[in-house]
Amino acid sequence: MMRQAGRYLPEYREVRAKAGGFLDLCFTPEFAAEVTLQPIRRFNFDAAIIFSDILVIPYALGRDVRFEAGEGPRLDPLDTPDKVGTLATTGDFNKLEPVFEALRRVRHELDPKIALIGFCGAPWTVATYMVAGQGTPDQAPARMMAYRHPEAFAQIIDTVVENSIQYLLGQLKSGADLLQIFDTWAGVLPPREFQRWSVEPTKRIVEGVRKQVPDAKIIGFPRGAAALLPGYVEATGVDAVSIDWASEPSLIRTKVQSLVAVQGNLDPLALIAGGNALDRAIDDVLANFAAGPADLQPRPRHPAGNPDRACRADGKTRASVYGIASAYACQNRFRQCRGVGMRQWQIARAHFAGEGFS
Repeated sequence: MMRQAGRYLPEYREVRAKAGGFLDLCFTPEFAAEVTLQPIRRFNFDAAIIFSDILVIPYALGRDVRFEAGEGPRLDPLDTPDKVGTLATTGDFNKLEPVFEALRRVRHELDPKIALIGFCGAPWTVATYMVAGQGTPDQAPARMMAYRHPEAFAQIIDTVVENSIQYLLGQLKSGADLLQIFDTWAGVLPPREFQRWSVEPTKRIVEGVRKQVPDAKIIGFPRGAAALLPGYVEATGVDAVSIDWASEPSLIRTKVQSLVAVQGNLDPLALIAGGNALDRAIDDVLANFAAGPADLQPRPRHPAGNPDRACRADGKTRASVYGIASAYACQNRFRQCRGVGMRQWQIARAHFAGEGFS
């Protein structure tokens, strides 16, 4: 199991209050490192993912990025070709040095057996926020620009691709063991546009990173890709792929897990519900994916509720009850650790069988 930060933990809320704004939390290395480590201290997860945000690339490019309480991210929209023409092509990576420093701090404190994951947003998803200036239900503004002004939209994508490569390389140099590319809004694209705006830019990032770090391990997450996922895996060259809870298990087993490790697909609401509902959900994940390389990762972020309770079992963490030796932590990550995590998961469940959850 891995988790970015325990946003419902009291110690997280304490640090969040000290930091003030969300970006202050991301860009204060002491705070970002601390909230990254908090879930590891509590639950001894198999991997930690650095606390940051996918919109740091627009920030480095000089865009006004702000997070308003209860509203989420806000940017000055690039919603016309003329506005796109004002976009810088090269980011100021001095602005992202706090992220690199946070990675160095976490790697220094983290047990060597626990993997540290760096990440970025996929170009399509980052571009949707840059065009609209905020999140929208179906990211229609970016989709419309991609149809009406494909050259201008491609300029945004190209800029995000090149700067994301440099950002990810910086994270590897700062202590990240592997990387993840989050394409949260991939599922709103029809097949032709999915290939152009999700697959191809991600492929370019993977190739750009591996040009300088050939053995870089990279996870893709094109949320909602459904039947397009096998093609994404083959085309991008990722080492593993996250799957959301709506993914069809037989498709994943036969067309995806035969190629790469899979990460996910526990419904985060089942984690919140706990009890029998969570047991059934975990049994389904085991039944569907135990024969191949897999890692349990509820995606996306936990919804409103208290996942801390779901991670406890009579004083023992649910990470122990349902813990797995993540594919990340294997010496030969992803390709040579088939079933290792699932076996340990089953042993842990048997060991703590019958214990109730607080």
